[in-house]
Amino acid sequence: MKQSLAHANRMLKLFGFFKVPLIWYCRPKILVLNEEQVQIRIPLKRKTKNHLNSMYFGTLAVGADVAGGFMAMSKAESRGKKISLAFKAVNGEFLKRPEADVIFTCNDGQLIDEMLDHTMQTGERVNQPVRITATCPSLHGHEPMAVFDLTLSVKAVG
Repeated sequence: MKQSLAHANRMLKLFGFFKVPLIWYCRPKILVLNEEQVQIRIPLKRKTKNHLNSMYFGTLAVGADVAGGFMAMSKAESRGKKISLAFKAVNGEFLKRPEADVIFTCNDGQLIDEMLDHTMQTGERVNQPVRITATCPSLHGHEPMAVFDLTLSVKAVG
């Protein structure tokens, strides 16, 4: 993927502001975006935490959504193709309370490439689960706070 992190972050902010305001409200930032991995950070602030001073469930869902979907959108854009993207199912396992900034990591770049190749060749909708792991590196290192399996659904448009 050829876009810089600065460009990717601008596109994410614009997408959030104009298309999905809740994304914009949570202020995610892309830390890593390459062929295999995307990492998104959402800060723990008054807007994103619950009454227990840990990250609110809805914010965790936003982070998983952005980490799972942004790579597919970015890969399709770099190919010059438009896709219809949605999530058809979600399964979340909450392991610990995230009491600091949370990093959402998706390492399914190769799977997403295969999904895009298939839908662009056949025109059919493709559904596959992608895994997103949420961590709080400042408090717990690489120990997962939550693990999400989101069924990503993509279809070539036009």
